[in-house]
Amino acid sequence: MFPFIVRSIIQKTITLFFISIISFSVIHLAPGEPSQINPMNPRFTPELIKRFRSQFHLDKPLYMQYLIFYKDLFSGKLCSWKDGRPVLRKIWERFLNSLPLFIVGTLLTWTLSFPIGIHSAIKRGGVFDKTATFFAYFFISIPGFFFAYVLIIFVVNTFHVPVIGMKTFGFSSDSLHMIMDRIWHMLIPSVLSATGGIAILSRYVRSQMLEVEAQDYIRTARAKGVPEDEVHYKHALRNALLPFITMFGLVIPGLIGGSVIIESIFSWPGIGRMAYEAILSRDYPVVITLNFISAVLVLIGTFISDLLYMVADPRIRL
Repeated sequence: MFPFIVRSIIQKTITLFFISIISFSVIHLAPGEPSQINPMNPRFTPELIKRFRSQFHLDKPLYMQYLIFYKDLFSGKLCSWKDGRPVLRKIWERFLNSLPLFIVGTLLTWTLSFPIGIHSAIKRGGVFDKTATFFAYFFISIPGFFFAYVLIIFVVNTFHVPVIGMKTFGFSSDSLHMIMDRIWHMLIPSVLSATGGIAILSRYVRSQMLEVEAQDYIRTARAKGVPEDEVHYKHALRNALLPFITMFGLVIPGLIGGSVIIESIFSWPGIGRMAYEAILSRDYPVVITLNFISAVLVLIGTFISDLLYMVADPRIRL
């Protein structure tokens, strides 16, 4: 176990180093540069452009910019080109806003997808399976932004309550009511983000269970008189989990990605919306930092998946 952990950390550190180089280079290969964001502004004089380039080290070679960038990033001195605020502080504030949506949406997706998918596989061709299949394809096919607007109109017209933003504008009351107001505003975006995930993941669970149920060792277990519940949940389910361990490891980068569409529609100041705005304004420090953190989370997720493989399947050895 320990040699595997050390070897994996070294390999992922080297991978992260090359990712940082590639992402930094690709960002700077984009046409134009930050000093050309608003050339029509009459106050954007050549002197200001020169000062801007010098202040943010854009007049130095690309490899020097790379070294200075990550030095400032790890020391906490890296600032946004848009508003001059520390990048890590901006990301942390938006991360705390997106975290509740991510946690609730992920819990709903993974706790509901498996029972629906497993029961659909066990009752293949039945009423439950056909109903689950219909709603799964319905929610997969419907555009997320359209469903969001329909849901907002339905909730507002039916319950006459606000759903936009993180809290009700002008609302001031005791702490309990403020907490309930925040939960209410968080509930609808979380359910909306989980709807598509439940539809897709439940289909994967169903197909994987059907594939495993058709294996020879499952028929052998039934021939030996093993109870059906034990066949489904002990023999079949455990072997069907391996692909989902990989998917679970790749869920972790969702912490930093957020959902641009949902956060934009519901005016939720999350990290996905901040990344979109940073790309539009060519705020390179924010974009590159988010890309670097996403790479770190992907590598952490794959590392956790490697460890979970051994728990799910004893035949796998590190």
